Amino acid sequence: MAFQRTHTVEGGIERVVYTPAERRFATPILMQHGMYHGAWCWRHWQELFAELGWETHAHSLPGHAASPAQRPVRWCTLGYYLRFLRAEVERLPRRPVLIGHSMGGALAQWYFRHVGGDLPAAVLVAPWPLRTILPKEIVRWMRLDLRGLLLMWLTLSATPMIRTPARAAKMFVTEGALYTQDALHARLGPESGWVMLQHNPPLWRPASPAQVSAPLLWLVGERDALIGVEAERASAAHYAAEFVVAPGAGHNLMMERNYRETAMLIHDWLVAQGVP
Repeated sequence: MAFQRTHTVEGGIERVVYTPAERRFATPILMQHGMYHGAWCWRHWQELFAELGWETHAHSLPGHAASPAQRPVRWCTLGYYLRFLRAEVERLPRRPVLIGHSMGGALAQWYFRHVGGDLPAAVLVAPWPLRTILPKEIVRWMRLDLRGLLLMWLTLSATPMIRTPARAAKMFVTEGALYTQDALHARLGPESGWVMLQHNPPLWRPASPAQVSAPLLWLVGERDALIGVEAERASAAHYAAEFVVAPGAGHNLMMERNYRETAMLIHDWLVAQGVP
């Protein structure tokens, strides 16, 4: 085995660390999951990055995966989640590369806004875009699951959006993904509806370009059912981020058929940025 895997639940936070047998890079990679997910969603990328010589850290926010809830998930907010992301950055002995998926990408944007941009690099994977209230995006979500949207607004819980395996798979993956729809659904957990409400004006205020000094890679899936490529491209342009579309991939790029290709793309980009 080319790496060691360490799994802990300490201080109410689940952490999964992959340490390579032969470490080639001094900078660790910190992975922040999105809505419904947990540290488990990074497994295949963590294994591959470890084989490439990177030490990676993935954690689960409270109420997600093996991290026990510290308040009712229904009442969790982006600001609440940001506290835990900031703590995970600060507990590492060296500033990490931050990889954020979906809502984790929104938290990365808020990290730059509220904490600072003193990271060696950041990769936003199918992140929440700069703005949500766009006619095309609203129509996209209504077509995807109008009933789920209505239930979410009524209950302030986003959990109805993943109420069946088929619904969850339609949102997150394409055919031939590493997880079947049943296996994926079994791992997903409840989620707050407030975090979705916060991703709208006037509550949503992303970082300004001046607040992001780190090199930024914006990586999206060509077949993402949740966020359109056009909205992502415009958001990447706002930050002057390098923008890449992964062919044929859905929202969960780290568990799609071409997860190796996208991981290698990130690796090559980090090396090109001179991340030590």
